[in-house]
Amino acid sequence: MPGRVAILKQRDYLIATVQGDLSDEEIVALRDDLAERVGRYRARAIIVDVTAFDVIDSFVARSLRALAITARLRGARTVVVGIQPDVAIAMVQFRIDLAPLVTALDLDEALRILDATPRRAHDG
Repeated sequence: MPGRVAILKQRDYLIATVQGDLSDEEIVALRDDLAERVGRYRARAIIVDVTAFDVIDSFVARSLRALAITARLRGARTVVVGIQPDVAIAMVQFRIDLAPLVTALDLDEALRILDATPRRAHDG
């Protein structure tokens, strides 16, 4: 997946910016990589920027949900940002649901959401 996804650490957040549509194998690798990095960096949240996605099909939606659940089990929240209007319309038409994922319009909104979330008791 080199070059296809940029993963940055900002404060205690991981920000994954996808550079284009990913294959099913790349989506799974991203999910696994981010789940591992949550522990390595003690990340409190993951922000996944999907602005470059031309489509979010049922496999991608399931993989993003699995990432959110895996990250939650590791103590981190997941926010997906940048769903394009035509992608959102297609997702509604095909009844593709991202629940329990939190979505935001852009990175700024995601950061506001996460910054407003109280830290877990064991975070100190």
